[in-house]
Amino acid sequence: MIRFFLTLLTAVMVSFPAAAAVDIKEVRSPGGLTAWLVEDQSIPFAALEIRFRGGASLDAEGKRGAIALMSYMLDEGAGALDARAFARASESLATSFGFDISDDELSVSARFLTENRDASMELLRSALLEPRFDADAIERVRAQVLSGIRSDAKDPNAIAGRTMDQIIWGDHPYATALEGTEESVSALTRDDLVAAHRAIFARDRIYIGAVGDISEEELAGLIDELLGDLPETGAPMPPRAEIDIPGGVTVVPFETPQSVAIFGQAGISQDDPDYFTAAVLNHVIGGGSFESRLMTEVREKRGLTYGVYSYLAPKDLGEVYMGSVSSANDRIAEAIDVIRAEWRRAAEEGVTPSELADAKTYLTGAYPLRFDGNARIARIIVGMQMLGLPIDYVATRNDKVEAVTMDDIRRVAADLLDPDGLHFVVVGQPEGVESTAGN
Repeated sequence: MIRFFLTLLTAVMVSFPAAAAVDIKEVRSPGGLTAWLVEDQSIPFAALEIRFRGGASLDAEGKRGAIALMSYMLDEGAGALDARAFARASESLATSFGFDISDDELSVSARFLTENRDASMELLRSALLEPRFDADAIERVRAQVLSGIRSDAKDPNAIAGRTMDQIIWGDHPYATALEGTEESVSALTRDDLVAAHRAIFARDRIYIGAVGDISEEELAGLIDELLGDLPETGAPMPPRAEIDIPGGVTVVPFETPQSVAIFGQAGISQDDPDYFTAAVLNHVIGGGSFESRLMTEVREKRGLTYGVYSYLAPKDLGEVYMGSVSSANDRIAEAIDVIRAEWRRAAEEGVTPSELADAKTYLTGAYPLRFDGNARIARIIVGMQMLGLPIDYVATRNDKVEAVTMDDIRRVAADLLDPDGLHFVVVGQPEGVESTAGN
């Protein structure tokens, strides 16, 4: 059975070769739930993606890490099955479940054979509605989480990210690690996990996508059976973050021969009319791998790093524009200066016509490659729903990229890029770099 399942997965990976072939239908269940479906009956297999908006940002005050720990417990026993029995049941069905957590969402991923659909969904239903939270399982998973937290405390990349989050997000839930601290996780009780489950699993925040061998009628019945008994509402969403990033530098001393630097400024929302222009601009600056300006100037011309990149990082409740670079302690100061200079050059001059054309070619050519399997397509169409995108977005997305003009780039670069407001967090023993007063 397992060998057959692996062979099937290989076939599924090539079942949708191009974005243009993706035909998305909206399905409304009798119980009032909505899902998007890409139906393909060529292989007796389907992928289901469910997301609950809110994620770890819904942690109750003083209970940081509760939702993360709860999410890690969902396949550690449910209903009449303890952790081992649950694992055996999913293996016998050749069914795969995945549970993931971020600041903004809890994701549930399921892959299953058509012949085992009913039994697989009954198993998933028990995980979502009847998690056991057995004491021994809680302690085992808690120990794993604590081990990760202790490891992060010695990781310069994690230290830099945590420090930058505190600078950017202030007293918002985004400011602290979603897995919590040693103190907060050690203090969590089973009741806290039950409360965390109740906070996030509710009908008012569900987004659903399905891809594969399942009809509209079958999906409508499935989601009602799977999710129809959830409570109508969960915990209230946190407020939007007030982002006020000061320009400057924060140095965190750490004994290492190489400094890690994370840099950031205020960003742009994905529903902003200028988002596609900003995405093209970022590809030229730091998102285009070896072809980006930052890679050319920092790595290729000066040999200051193995890699440097930038990326737009919009969240549900706030938007930032981030980047990262690592360099030897005696060269990180020069790397920072070059990044600031490139930020300023782009803000003042925009990009060249050839850079714009190359960015469009890459971004439009790479997009269809994302649709390389049922599970990935399911994730994409759920993400589209969460962003409020139209159901035909897949077919029109590249047109939006192609529509970006040189004038658009110049205008957005001048408005978005803030070289004086760019903040660097440097973890290491950097030479010639000091924290800005007040940081």
